[in-house]
Amino acid sequence: MPPSRRLQVDVDGRTVSLSNLDKVLYPAAGFTKGHVIDYYTRVAPVLLPHLAGRHLTLKRYPNGVDGPFFYEKQCPGHRPDWVRTHGVWSGRNRGDIDYCVCDDLPTLVWLANLADLELHTPLGLAAAPLAPTVLAFDLDPGPPATVIECAEVATRLRDACDHFGLEAFPKTSGSKGMQVYVPLNTPTDFDATKTFARGVAQVLERHDPGLVVSEMAKGKRTGKVFIDWSQNDDFKTTVCAYSLRARERPTVSTPLRWEEVEAARAGEPDDLAFSSDQALARVAEHGDLFASVLDLRQVLPG
Repeated sequence: MPPSRRLQVDVDGRTVSLSNLDKVLYPAAGFTKGHVIDYYTRVAPVLLPHLAGRHLTLKRYPNGVDGPFFYEKQCPGHRPDWVRTHGVWSGRNRGDIDYCVCDDLPTLVWLANLADLELHTPLGLAAAPLAPTVLAFDLDPGPPATVIECAEVATRLRDACDHFGLEAFPKTSGSKGMQVYVPLNTPTDFDATKTFARGVAQVLERHDPGLVVSEMAKGKRTGKVFIDWSQNDDFKTTVCAYSLRARERPTVSTPLRWEEVEAARAGEPDDLAFSSDQALARVAEHGDLFASVLDLRQVLPG
């Protein structure tokens, strides 16, 4: 095996060691590790605020998307001393896990060099992991349903939230589904967010049981959209906005405008599949469509 080719680069005053930049991580697209690092560097201005302060679960693909992957919660011991970590209690491990916290560009570039293709964040901050800042609905289509059916359900979730005076924000998962986020940024807990999310999912299921399912049993999902309310828990994570996904091609979890979601209901699944280049072009045109998720203050109904 040839030795790893390393390059020392300066990133905002930090020295980051990069290796094998020409290694192909997405074979179908010829997308290399260098391309991954370039994408994350360019999208960093809108991505980093959504990572800041959150304990990050890494999903690493050292041999590309066609090879095996692994999740990594404990921040690697070989990390540079400037990579910030935060200990978060794990009942399963009966101790703290020192997670990576990605607050800056050097850390993001270092993670990309580890082939951490997907960035998975919790709904709470590392400093207060039991206090979610956002409520999330994860929409998972059961074949032959697709993201088009997810778009229909997303609009119904928007209307349900609007009934309670809550503004919601959609994004693609970058894979086969969608997510709808309801920013809170006010004191709450996961019991409250999970109860609300489950209640809304059950109401939508009662209104249209042919389209919506709120139960986790996979056998009940065929041709329907599962509204996964259970994501609202302190030990769960969702893919971060602007994260790459480890699909055949480098698609991105992409924030959307509601007008796009409405239009997609009469479109094709590919209409809601955005490549890294398309995601960057959208940021250049629209800015961060998910910016309000970070600071909009809303209160769940009692």
